[in-house]
Amino acid sequence: MKAAHNTQPYIKYIIFVLALAFIGIGLMREEQFVVLKKAVNICLECIGIG
Repeated sequence: MKAAHNTQPYIKYIIFVLALAFIGIGLMREEQFVVLKKAVNICLECIGIG
């Protein structure tokens, strides 16, 4: 059973690097402002203010 655990230990590092790359791309495209705007609109609609 331990063989399955140690067969590909590098995959978690590859996924981590890809996640950082996608976060960086999103920040360069300034998508955080779009996400914040949508979050505020959804929140205001749920409360019933907007």
